[in-house]
Amino acid sequence: MRALGPSDFLFLIEAARWTILLSLSAFIGGGIVGAFIALGRVSERKWLRWLSIGYIQLFQGTPLLLQLFLVFFGSDMLGLALGPWVAATLGLSLNAGAFLGEIWRGCIQAVPRAQSEAGQALGLHYLPIMRRVVLPQALRLAVAPTVGFLVNLVKSTSLTAIIGFVELTRAGQQLNNTTFRPFTIYMTVAVIYFLLCWPLTLASRKLERRMNVAYRR
Repeated sequence: MRALGPSDFLFLIEAARWTILLSLSAFIGGGIVGAFIALGRVSERKWLRWLSIGYIQLFQGTPLLLQLFLVFFGSDMLGLALGPWVAATLGLSLNAGAFLGEIWRGCIQAVPRAQSEAGQALGLHYLPIMRRVVLPQALRLAVAPTVGFLVNLVKSTSLTAIIGFVELTRAGQQLNNTTFRPFTIYMTVAVIYFLLCWPLTLASRKLERRMNVAYRR
């Protein structure tokens, strides 16, 4: 057992960088998947709606930890041998896509149907109506809940420690194994997570209040 030094706390701060990068990568990947899922959920084609529903039920109905295991070990069985970084990004992206897809689907359907009917009256077809009429309005509604989901995504990155990805939680575990100072180390880890998530939480609440004010006018 050794004493904690400034270099140990610097190690945790540097590990937080990987937490941020993983969160951003998974958010971008999940956003791409979520966009297709949301559009599939509101599609005029029944088979697309059912496919999207099945995807959402699968990833929302199973633990994220299990999904990470399946991506990491399943890829190895298929001969792909994904590293912890790629497996963590892929697993979180697939999971985030299900939740973002549902969030954005709700925002799309929250746009008054009269808007779509007005587009149809102007002779617009489904895709132009979605691109020019519905999606711009849904985007405004989606900002606040999307930022709120990002907070959960940042905290969910801690689960990737189980597949060997060295982010903030994994760095804390490694440091504890050499110093045996669990309370100090994990309290520091918790403070860093709080500093990462708190600004996003405030931003989400502020955006939500702003949207409520805008719709009351």
